[in-house]
Amino acid sequence: MKEVSVTKFDDIRPLTNDEVKGAIEELIANEDFERAFRYIKPDLKWGEFSQLMRTFETKEEFKAVLAYDVVMMVAKNTTFSLTVSGRSRLPQGHVPCTFISNHRDIVLDAAFLNVMLYDVGYGMTQVAIGDNLLISPWIETLVRLNNSFIVKRGLSGRQQLEASALLSAYIHHTIKETKESVWIAQREGRAKDSDDKTQSSILKMLNMGGDKDIISNLMELDIVPVAISYEFDPCDYLKAKEFQQRRDNPDFVKSKRDDLLNMETGILNNKGRVHFTIGSPVNPQLSRLDATIDKNELYSQVAAIIDKEIYKHYRFYPCNYVAYDMLTRTGRFSSNYGLRDRKQFESYLQGQLDKIIFPGKDEDYLRSKILEMYANPLNNHLSNEAGQ
Repeated sequence: MKEVSVTKFDDIRPLTNDEVKGAIEELIANEDFERAFRYIKPDLKWGEFSQLMRTFETKEEFKAVLAYDVVMMVAKNTTFSLTVSGRSRLPQGHVPCTFISNHRDIVLDAAFLNVMLYDVGYGMTQVAIGDNLLISPWIETLVRLNNSFIVKRGLSGRQQLEASALLSAYIHHTIKETKESVWIAQREGRAKDSDDKTQSSILKMLNMGGDKDIISNLMELDIVPVAISYEFDPCDYLKAKEFQQRRDNPDFVKSKRDDLLNMETGILNNKGRVHFTIGSPVNPQLSRLDATIDKNELYSQVAAIIDKEIYKHYRFYPCNYVAYDMLTRTGRFSSNYGLRDRKQFESYLQGQLDKIIFPGKDEDYLRSKILEMYANPLNNHLSNEAGQ
């Protein structure tokens, strides 16, 4: 694996191995970093931890030891199980690819995928992370040390276009030159209602870094869809609250404090069973598309291919079936769960609703939004099967 030395990417790239030692000293000296780690690991002995940190000389060592350990500890404490299927569909010979997945958790989607890829011997990916989450300088240092690259958001029209072109060039450079795989979500931000759809804007960005036609440029990135299925989303009540806040005030904008609360809640709370399914690389399907059709229609067709691959590979739990039946007031999937499952989900649902406290709380609306979050993956799966 080659080191990235191209200076035009300095503003968004991960750290190089030459920068690792300095970054580690910077983190060790930061009280907020220490406080955050103690929050996750209360019995942490800081002196011993600092010594361990200083032993890392490369990003690979940091990721394989510390980052891996932290993610697996989170999985052990907050999931019933963390599993992966479809590994036989991974590109053979460690050929780098672009993993595109649906997006449930701000931090853990890519983190969980990386530890599972590491376990099956494929190797961890570089990870796209929005700059809106880099709330403190130490967080930016940490994520870049952990091999993440920065996606700039909230820019003006021309600045956003330039930032997208640079980001795309970096992704193409990473796949083709440094020979590392990349993970990026199928859309900007999470699909808060779990109605997962690949945004054309993401595909347009990915195209910009190539020098051929749209299909050839996207095929160079070897896109592999990944379906992520969480039994429980710890942030479901926060997402529902945000839906009502936006409904009641179209100008509502989340604060940095809100982003931090979403990150903490997603990392530290119960997720039940978590499963990742690696889908089939889409290049064979892309090669059959008509490259001469209208560009927007072409992007829509590419997005549909990725979406179908994700919808096909969701894993469902009793809560998905119960939510669908509650939302539609039917018993269509009653054979997929028992009375105990239904009562447990109803109790869980009420518990999440009780956590939402703010003026003008509309509990019926909030309940319907949480039910949609658990029913929509099943809806999309059913629509996909019906359309085949």
